[in-house]
Parts: sequence; C-alpha cells; structure tokens
Amino acid sequence: MNGKRISTGAAMAVGALAAASLAFAPSALAVTPQEATINADCGIFGGGEATLTATQDGTAATITVTSAITAPIDLSEDSIASTLTLVNASGGTTAFAGTENPAMTTGDSVTVGPLNGTVASGDSLEAFGGSLQMTIFGINVTCTATAAQSPGPFVFD
Repeated sequence: MNGKRISTGAAMAVGALAAASLAFAPSALAVTPQEATINADCGIFGGGEATLTATQDGTAATITVTSAITAPIDLSEDSIASTLTLVNASGGTTAFAGTENPAMTTGDSVTVGPLNGTVASGDSLEAFGGSLQMTIFGINVTCTATAAQSPGPFVFD
C-alpha cells in the first residue's frame, strides 16, 4: 500500500513538472509581418501588385509569392522553377528557391512556393532591390519591386 502511494505521488509530481515546463516553454519563432505586398514589374510579361507570405521554423523559412502576372496557359503543379532574392538590411542578399507551385488555369495569378531559404535571427529582408526569377516552360521571367514592400521588411526571430 505504501508503494502505491509513492508511485501515485511520483506520477503526480512528474505530471505537474511536465505541465509547468509547457507553460514556460519558449514560443515558436515567428516572422513579422507574415504578409507583405509589392508593386512588381515583370517586363514584357506585365506587372502590378504581388503578395509575399512568409513563415519561419528556426533558421528555415519559406516565402510564397502570388505574382502580378497571369498564367498565359494552363500550368501544371510544380512546373515553375523559381528563385526569390531579397536584400538583407545588414548587407548581402538571401535567396529562397524551389519548384513548388499549384496547378493554374489560363488567367490565374501565377503563384510560386513555398520557396525555401535559410535565415538568421534578426535578419531584415526586403524585396525592393531583389528579384523574383521564374522559369516557365523554358522562358525566363524576372520580376522586380518598383518600391519598398508594405508594411515593411520581413524580420525573422
């Protein structure tokens, strides 16, 4: 009977310790803002407002771009090779790359990503001064921001 009380007490202590450690665990890393817009110029392929959506998990980050250009024909899933280069406020650039995209029909906004990149805590990344390069059916399309992104650069924890 005494052994049962010790086991029960130990189990309760372990449970309380686990609950307390969850309550004081550090929050997940996050990027702010999570979404930004830019006015993009894609040369002969068009231009306009594009949306960038960012996520972060430690030093791994992703950005999905819904571009200002529309699909000229139906595009199959994962058929666009893309590299998004952002300017780091502390100097240099950071590239996000990948071949992920949803299937799109003619006239849909071209969406690429999530594009994968590596970030450091405190990185402040901006699209203005960088570029989005996409290869669609062997045709290279380069889009650049015509002004700073809004509401501001992506800042990573």
